[in-house]
Amino acid sequence: MNQTGNHNSESDDAPWTVLRLLQWTTDFFRSKGSDSPRLDAEILLAHARSCSRVELYTAYASVPGDDERVAFREMVRRRGSGMPVAQIVGYREFYSLSFRVSEATLIPRPETEHLIVEAIDCVNAMGSFESNPWIADLGTGSGVIAITLAKHLPQSKIVATDISVDALQIAKWNAEKHGVSERSDFVQSDLLSVVTQPQHFSLICSNPPYITVDEYSELDRSVRDFEPKTALVSGPKGTEIIERVIELCRDRLMSGGWCIVEMSPMIADSAMAIAEEAEIFAELKFVKDLAGHRRLLSMRRR
Repeated sequence: MNQTGNHNSESDDAPWTVLRLLQWTTDFFRSKGSDSPRLDAEILLAHARSCSRVELYTAYASVPGDDERVAFREMVRRRGSGMPVAQIVGYREFYSLSFRVSEATLIPRPETEHLIVEAIDCVNAMGSFESNPWIADLGTGSGVIAITLAKHLPQSKIVATDISVDALQIAKWNAEKHGVSERSDFVQSDLLSVVTQPQHFSLICSNPPYITVDEYSELDRSVRDFEPKTALVSGPKGTEIIERVIELCRDRLMSGGWCIVEMSPMIADSAMAIAEEAEIFAELKFVKDLAGHRRLLSMRRR
């Protein structure tokens, strides 16, 4: 199979088995600069065959049917043009859950799972102090943070906001799928501007836009071409939205409550300075990702 999915004349004798398709596609994606060429190939072929990736491993000698080959070939073409795998198949795994995504939403990144862990720890540390926490997720996108927290904190109630109607439709669909829609309110809003109840939240969390205008032009084409710019770019400094979230805590975060924001390690010092200048937090700390980078700013209200 060549780049367009046709047989090479010198290899027509060999059948296009699952294993051979995976090997060829892995090499092709590697040549296109994919960071995970084998994983990309497996996800797409499993999707074309309507099976799990694990099932591919026991079907290496199988020869996919024509319909599967046609579907796979089209997905390979789209991935080769730079389209992210998650948007091709329409979903992404996050914190062991599957979430629908689209070009209206950011693709969930593994780094954001650190926010989930920190948020759960903070709520659990409140204990009886806050037995039925209200949680705000600002800039919810596909809803991964709000829904995952709702799943793991069954006593909680969630308000998730986004300025994008299209993103909120995806988030609502995901909430229905995971059975948390009754405890989750998805609101079109710029942060909490139209949210009046509750007045005070136990936890405010956000994975806000934090990329500078200059940094955006340097992003990989697959990000610039296929993910919403408004969910990525904050402004000239990269801290504009984080500063607004921190200021919201003055009136909307309960005493003893937590605010957790994800950020680029490059703006960690600036974000910490903004939090310190606010003079409303009793505790401030960074949370590092697996690479040792400062990925979260976690703040406890006085």
